[in-house]
Amino acid sequence: MTNSSIGKNLSQKLKSNQLLLNIGFGSTVVAERVVAILSPNSAPMKRLKDDARDDRRLVDATHGRRTRSIIILDSNHVVLSAIQAETISHRYAALTDHKEDPVSPEEEEEV
Repeated sequence: MTNSSIGKNLSQKLKSNQLLLNIGFGSTVVAERVVAILSPNSAPMKRLKDDARDDRRLVDATHGRRTRSIIILDSNHVVLSAIQAETISHRYAALTDHKEDPVSPEEEEEV
């Protein structure tokens, strides 16, 4: 088993079977808690980020790099990431598709 496959397995599951969404540079969030994945380029998103910082709800996971996506969690926390919003959205879709379809309907009928 390679280091990349070990890291992939660790970044996808916790002991309580919660899926983790990789948001870059070793940072993850619980996929079930994600409400929105947004681009930070508009003025409303900049205000959202500033308001979250003022209310101490901001989590900066950019590691000093340029913010390329904003992730809103169900706890109203705002997470900044240096990975493109589209890339994170694809990762989220892959995780949720995998979780929602663990057994196909044909396999259920056979059981």
